[in-house]
Amino acid sequence: MASIPLSSLCVSQKPKSLSLSFVASDSLRFGSSSSLGFDSSRKNRGVRISLCRAASVVFRDLDADDFRHPLDKQNTLILRAIPGLNDLAKVLLGTIAEQVMLLENIGTSVLVSENQLSGLHKLMVEAAKILNIEAPDLYVRQSPVPNAYTLAISGKRPFVVVHTSLVELLTQTELQAVLAHELGHLKCDHGVWLTYANILTLGAYTVPGLGGLIAQSLEEQLFRWLRAAELTCDRAALLVAQDPKVVISVLMKLAGGCPSMADQLNVDAFLEQARSYDKASSSPVGWYIRNAQTRQLSHPLPVLRAREIDEWSRSQDYKSLFKRAIQVNSVQKI
Repeated sequence: MASIPLSSLCVSQKPKSLSLSFVASDSLRFGSSSSLGFDSSRKNRGVRISLCRAASVVFRDLDADDFRHPLDKQNTLILRAIPGLNDLAKVLLGTIAEQVMLLENIGTSVLVSENQLSGLHKLMVEAAKILNIEAPDLYVRQSPVPNAYTLAISGKRPFVVVHTSLVELLTQTELQAVLAHELGHLKCDHGVWLTYANILTLGAYTVPGLGGLIAQSLEEQLFRWLRAAELTCDRAALLVAQDPKVVISVLMKLAGGCPSMADQLNVDAFLEQARSYDKASSSPVGWYIRNAQTRQLSHPLPVLRAREIDEWSRSQDYKSLFKRAIQVNSVQKI
């Protein structure tokens, strides 16, 4: 049975089937790895979290609007103004559909806890503390496709799923940035909207007659909102990582990384690549191609996300958040 993706930090395209993940090609994904060996001695691989690292600050009074991207705010208002959207989504996302999503994901994964993959558990708890949000359940699922996603089902405790291939691809700080990205969806109440967007777009096509017209008319607006929501959650990742290069490295690896080449990737070169993309798409023809390229994507292009997070890390808004932050233990064993 296919799974149903709800939120992620990957490079996604227009969904072609009812699936709940975040692949770097055509669904909503974020992870990567084929095995869960958490040995910190392996270069750039695994998460044996027995190292000591600086724990920086937490944001005890953090509100979602403190870091929400302006495009997220704008497109959320537009979605809420669409007549009948909520009612239609509730019909498409009924109790049975919710149970399918829930059982499919938790029945084929490993629940992370203090006694099960405790290193990952500590990363999630710490990230949730920094963002001032209750930590959701965390599951690890075997998959060769790098991905992570969030499920928020009404009346149920939300949970995050991370693919083993993601764990294999990223360092522990990068993996925590991914978890923070997923927490950003929950902090900003994206979960329900992400569910609605995926089920509505995919499910409406199955409604005879009017269904295709409904889905076609809403699809572009829904994807515009999804892309904006991802920019917001990249900011949540930065608030936890507190180093823009960590977040940009994740995006770079999702765009074209693999464990064997991870230590050869260069964040500064990737940012320069982002600037060259902006330059190449600045002409009228380039602008048209760029819009055509991104219109049907559920996630912004990796180079654009890298540029966005680099710019926000140097903004006054970002610096102001840290003035309100509370310092925690300078060194924390994780």
